[in-house]
Amino acid sequence: MALLSLQDVSLGYGGEPLLDHVTFNIERGERACLVGRNGAGKSTLMRLLAGEVEPDTGRVLRQAGLRVAYLPQEVPGDLRGPVRDLVAAGPRALAAAGDREHGTAVEAALSRLELAGEALFETLSGGQKRRVLLARALACQPDILLLDEPTNHLDIAAIEWMETFLRSRVETLLFITHDRLFLRRLARRIIDLDRGRLAGWDCDYDTFLRRKQQLLDDEAVARERMGRLLEKEEAWLRRGVRARRTRNEGRVRALLNLRDTFSRQRQEQGTSRIALQAAERSGALVLKVEGLTFAYPGAAPIIRGLDLRVLRGERIGIIGPNGSGKTTLLRLLTRSLEPAAGAVRFGTRLQVTCFDQMRATLDPEKSVAENIAGARDTVVVNGQPRHIYAYLQDYLFEPERARTPVKVLSGGERNRLLLARHFLAPGNLLAMDEPTNDLDMETLDLLEEQLAAYSGTLLLVSHDRAFLNNVVTSTLALEGDGRVAQYAGGYDDWLAQRKVPGEEPEGAPPPSGGPARAVANPEPAPARRRLGFNEKRELTCMGERIAALEQEQRALEASLQDPLAYRQSPGEVAAWQRRLAAVHAEIERLFDRWAELEALNNA
Repeated sequence: MALLSLQDVSLGYGGEPLLDHVTFNIERGERACLVGRNGAGKSTLMRLLAGEVEPDTGRVLRQAGLRVAYLPQEVPGDLRGPVRDLVAAGPRALAAAGDREHGTAVEAALSRLELAGEALFETLSGGQKRRVLLARALACQPDILLLDEPTNHLDIAAIEWMETFLRSRVETLLFITHDRLFLRRLARRIIDLDRGRLAGWDCDYDTFLRRKQQLLDDEAVARERMGRLLEKEEAWLRRGVRARRTRNEGRVRALLNLRDTFSRQRQEQGTSRIALQAAERSGALVLKVEGLTFAYPGAAPIIRGLDLRVLRGERIGIIGPNGSGKTTLLRLLTRSLEPAAGAVRFGTRLQVTCFDQMRATLDPEKSVAENIAGARDTVVVNGQPRHIYAYLQDYLFEPERARTPVKVLSGGERNRLLLARHFLAPGNLLAMDEPTNDLDMETLDLLEEQLAAYSGTLLLVSHDRAFLNNVVTSTLALEGDGRVAQYAGGYDDWLAQRKVPGEEPEGAPPPSGGPARAVANPEPAPARRRLGFNEKRELTCMGERIAALEQEQRALEASLQDPLAYRQSPGEVAAWQRRLAAVHAEIERLFDRWAELEALNNA
């Protein structure tokens, strides 16, 4: 017998139902991932299974004494008290020995998720509150564990621990996630919520993607055939009076049924068309960081003595444990936060666009369209005006949805809206803080493609390991005590290159039972040319030369902006303009040369 069943369940909040006469079972031992578009009703289905909402029609059947633990996407506002008490208060019905086991599980969850048991829940940050709810769900030993985006706000170490815990300790699991690596490692079944209907796929995620695409292709062909048949029958019905007098009433009834079937079909939601706006090409040297140090008052330095050079076209990922300073480092590199010591120098023609993980730039009381365009009807995309509703449809907001207030949107829809807002501004340095949170898989894949093809420079904070692997060219890892180390490649490359205290040297045999890692014999590195005496002098004087030219550039621009300047002879004004263009070109050349010399010097 199934642990939990839905029988002919329908549920909606106006408009098309989120669940449309759904019948569905969860069997003991299943480990399934619930997938579907943002706004399809995944979180609503989770709340229905957890008993927090009731269906409009149909029944939800549960085995007697069933224990269900649910981690919601949003933090409940009514929880108060010490963290340890809240974690221990999950649903359970255990004997005395089980109580001791539960107490051990509570302490293990607190330790692994780095939670202070005596802290008051109401004083914690939003990310820490989610960790408390996760610990509560994990520690209560439920018959069914329901997790809605459990990896949000967790660092990579906590996510990997959770994967291990869930595989070894949780028998029956249903979860929603945007983390594809988490999904691939955990799910043995895929539950697809699409246009109000549920379908179970007993396969891995990659097989599901192939089979689902084939199903959608077949559906499109069938709908096209039905459309052609309907058009043909409508033409028959519209024939002259004689034809109407002699028409077949059975054929008319069949046409009416065909009309009804065709009109009730819910078509697949369109494809998101995220596109980054083109911006002026930046200089070759985008950022030069020297001795960067930062600490909050009364605390040890988060960043200590960081030297870094970022060149045009680099895509840099920033990783580290929660609280290590990833967002702080991103703000320092974009100069939205002043360092305690050191400096961040911008290159030429830099346009910075920042993506805020807290979605602080959205007004929840205003509509989707107002958050993008204010009172205007149009926005400018790549220099061309577009109607706001047409632009929002690229991000899967139909006109009716575009008129609704932001406060009713799902987490994924808010993230999509934030992408739509930020990508209106052209930029050549894009700083993104956890952009993947709550996005559906299709939007995530498209964003990944856009960033991988981005011609500008990217700074990315993310805990999504697959996203990092597919997007970034190098990784900055915050390693504690203010140390920031740079590694080539993405997350898997960082794993292969990092040095862990106590770890065997590269090439040593793995521990018993551990996976062996192939170690290639490295080829001898080719000899690199060193800087000559004159090149060293050139590099030493480069900063002063650029500063002098930039000062001259500012003076020429000020002169040309002065109306009195144009009382001079036309030849003199033209000479200023020619000199300004030459200064600009020389600054660009010097920055490129600076990058070239520094690369040789560092080698």
